[in-house]
Amino acid sequence: MIKLLTKRYLNVTLYIWLAFIFCSVFFIFYPQIDIYVSHFFYNGSSFYLKGTVFERFFYNSVKVLLTAFTLASLGIYLYNKMKHKNILNIDTKVILYIVLVLSIAPGLIVNATLKDHWGRARPVQIKAFGGDKTFTPAFVLSNQEGHSFSSGHTAAAFAFVGFALLARKRRKFWLTLAIMYGILVSFARLIAGGHFLSDIVTSFFIVWIATHIFYKLIFHKDSTL
Repeated sequence: MIKLLTKRYLNVTLYIWLAFIFCSVFFIFYPQIDIYVSHFFYNGSSFYLKGTVFERFFYNSVKVLLTAFTLASLGIYLYNKMKHKNILNIDTKVILYIVLVLSIAPGLIVNATLKDHWGRARPVQIKAFGGDKTFTPAFVLSNQEGHSFSSGHTAAAFAFVGFALLARKRRKFWLTLAIMYGILVSFARLIAGGHFLSDIVTSFFIVWIATHIFYKLIFHKDSTL
């Protein structure tokens, strides 16, 4: 059984695929879990942790860090090409991988396809939390013209997993750091009423799976994780 669960499909272990399926089915059949979790951060009139230093810091940090990492990678790549160096092993394959990781998972799948067209209202917008829109379960198309499903910030934050996979040394350390950062950003969106738990979980799985698939396709080798 253990060997079966650790078997890889497109460089993604079977237990990750099964966990994604299980979570998706769970949120479909028990949609009220989203309301239940969000209620912990709602005091009857507002999401009381919205606007705190923690929430604002992690909300604003994503764009800054992702831009910095991307520009730094591009800058090092151009320097390597011009000076015939190999700093941090950033070559054409690495840049192609970074572009695919950022543009396909957080960009095309989460933001351009799901977030912009699914229509799910955010927690702060629904009637249960003082808004005027109707709650819609995850994975169900909505006419509420919201942008809750799935979480763009979560997807962008977990995209740092893609950078962590490139590490030649201490890869598990950098992966752990990337995952912790993604969790903190996701929590910041949850406590602010910006997203439901299912929005966050879905974005995590989309990015994790896509990132590992691109790693396999570009570098033609299995991750040891």
